[in-house]
Parts: sequence; structure tokens; C-alpha cells
Amino acid sequence: MFKRKVYDRLLEWKKESQGRTALLVEGARRVGKSTVVETFGKNEYASYILIDFSIASQAVKDLFYDLSDLNYFFLQLQLQYRKDLEERNSLIIFDEVQLFPLARQAIKALVKDGRYDYIETGSLISIKKNVKDILIPSEERKISMYPMDYEEFLWAQGDSSTMKLLQNIFESRKPVGEKMNRKLLRDFRLYMLVGGMPQAVDEYLRTNNFRKVDLVKRDILNLYEDDFRKIDPTGRISMLFDAIPAELNKNASRYQVSSVLTNERADSILELIAEMKDSKTAIAAYYANDPNTGMANHKDLRRFKLFLADTGLFTTLIFKDKDFTENVVYEKLLNDKMSANLGYLYENVVAQMMTAKGYELFYYTFPNEKTKHNYEIDFILSRGNKICPVEVKSSGYKTHASLDKFSERYSGWILEKYLVYTKDLHKEKDILMLPVYMVPFL
Repeated sequence: MFKRKVYDRLLEWKKESQGRTALLVEGARRVGKSTVVETFGKNEYASYILIDFSIASQAVKDLFYDLSDLNYFFLQLQLQYRKDLEERNSLIIFDEVQLFPLARQAIKALVKDGRYDYIETGSLISIKKNVKDILIPSEERKISMYPMDYEEFLWAQGDSSTMKLLQNIFESRKPVGEKMNRKLLRDFRLYMLVGGMPQAVDEYLRTNNFRKVDLVKRDILNLYEDDFRKIDPTGRISMLFDAIPAELNKNASRYQVSSVLTNERADSILELIAEMKDSKTAIAAYYANDPNTGMANHKDLRRFKLFLADTGLFTTLIFKDKDFTENVVYEKLLNDKMSANLGYLYENVVAQMMTAKGYELFYYTFPNEKTKHNYEIDFILSRGNKICPVEVKSSGYKTHASLDKFSERYSGWILEKYLVYTKDLHKEKDILMLPVYMVPFL
């Protein structure tokens, strides 16, 4: 198992909860939920039972229909899984719990009983069919798990020092030097290509072969497509998902639903967008009608941009219908020969990193009186009672007209301004220009 930050959150929950709550670990398929939770059970308890509802027998499922005698329930579980449970020192894991919602409802009675600890893992947790006719337990605490972030990617390669050093540099606001910046960017672009899905990272470390890594990512994308068809047999979610790179490439002020689904508009497919977001495979940034600290209350649900939750999957999705040999992104990105029309990769990885930090994403556009193009702030972060606008560049390009105009309009609301690009850290008046690999420190 790769070292994952979510493990520390599991430890915090165990210490704080003392059996008073169950924990639900929610995330996209294949981000490593089952692996980290099972490892947690092995390391932190005298024993554990993992009930995988994708393969659980009918005899196990039948136990959840009558919880009036918990002594019998636990006896049967121990017999079925040939594991001894030790009071207050055993963990029961409900894996892929969305496949059997009745088990999720059972959490209320099981936590009240207090004998053991419970962790649920799942994806598509809030999809209508997965919560229909069940009572969601108030004793359930939720945390989200994301693909491996850049620091976890470095840990997988045996590097535990780079991010600590970069954080010190970020806090001191000092440049790393041109030569070091080039090396750090080369390392980060590797992360953008491989991504943070544990299977893809493992394949890269074992084979050092991008073609084989790409095959793993294609398998994951196909798995997502299968999930989408189960949610929406019409195939519309799949079409919306597949079109994310093309829509970002347009550099338009929003995802243009009508260009993907004929005769459909954004306000007619809000539920589909919500379900795609709920799958944790995609990230939405919403237009901020009022770009201040109350953005969450004033976002426009009909105006949004979509990103992939993993930029490694994004690089594969761009050429999903072609052979790996036709995917020019690998060579161009690794050799820093990115053309302007591939700049959306940087926007996607910034969205991914900010989401992993817990930010809700918003963006803002407003007219440029001198040209037909709008000014655009790629992301607006909320901090306390202030905001931080972020502009993303795919090169070392230093102009920042959008940031400047935005600052003129909303100067009283701004705490800090950031330009994310590929050059070294630099402070220009009141704008902090950051190399993309430092975004995790925002």
C-alpha cells in the first residue's frame, strides 16, 4: 500500500469517536479506499472483518434484514468470515456500501450497540437509487478521499523531503532558482501524466512504461463509463464526461451543454451534473454571481466548468478513442513543448489540487470593453471574510490583465492575488507568482 494522508484522518476518527460514530470514506472508484481502510484494520485493531458488498453472499446480506438480535448477527458474521471479534478492539468494514444501502441504514443500531468500530467505503453514495427508502444514519461521519496528491506521488517514489522544503520556500517567498525550477517542473509534469490513481502509479513504478500506464488509465475510464450507464442508461452522463477536455479546450466562459447534448440546456440537466459530481470522477467550478465571501450562496448552477478529478486520467481521456501512439500529450508535456491549446491541462491539475485541499471552486468572467473576449478569473478562493483570485497560465507568460481589472473592481474584498505559471516564484507588487507545483500550499 502507498502511504496516504487519509490514514491520519482515520486515526483521528478512531481516537475522537471511541465508537460513538461510524466513518464513511467516500471517493471515486479506484482511488484506493478499500486498500487504505483494510490496512487500517490490520494495523490498528486486534481483528477486522471486511464485507465487500460487490461479492458478499446472500446469506451475509440476509443478516441485515433483522437486527433485533445483535448477538446472533455478530455470531453469524464471525462464522461466515472465520474471524473472531474482540469487543472495543475490532473493526467491521462495509466495502462498496452503496451496493447494499440496507447495511448503511444498519449503522444506527450497530453504533448504538457499541461493541465494535465501523467504517464504510463507497462511491456514488448519494445517488437517488442508493438512498431510496433508507434512513441515513446521523451516527455516520463522512470524509472524502481523492486520487494521490503530488506529495503522495513523491512519497511513492521514496521522496519525503521535497514538499517540506518547498513549503519552507513558499512561506519565505523566495525563488528556488531557475535550474531547480526546471527540475521541479519536470518532476511535476510526470505527475500530471501518470496521475494519482494508485494502479497507474504502481504500473509506472514497476514498468517505467507510459504505454502500460495509459492502458491502466483506459481501464479505469471504462469502469467509470460502466458506472455512468448504470446511473443513466441514456448515455448522457457518459457524453458529458467524455467532452470535458474538448469543452475546456474551447476556452469558453462555461461548459456548453448544447454542443454536447443536442437540444439540451444546462438547466435541464442539473441532476445529471450533480450525479457526475457525486461520483467524484469530475469536479465542477461554478460561476460566482457575486464574487465575495458568500459565493456558495450565490453560485449559478447553470454556469459551470467541468474538470476531471485526476489529471492523469484527463491526459488519457483526450485521446481515448485513438491509439496510445497518437497521444502527443505525453511527449509534449514531458519535454516542455506544450502548445497553447494544451494549456487546459494546467487548469485541470490546479482544480484537482485545490479540491483535494477542500476548496469549493468558483470562477468569474466579466466583459472586456476593448475586445470581444472576456476577462476571466480561473478560480476564486474564499478565506475568512476575504477572497483570493487565481489566474492560471500554462507558460511563463507574465501578463495578468484579468487580475488587474478584477482588482480594480473588487479591491476591498481581496486578501491576496495569485498567478500560477511555470516560472520561478516571484512577487510583483501585490501579485504572488507561483510555480504550479506550489499550489498545494495555497
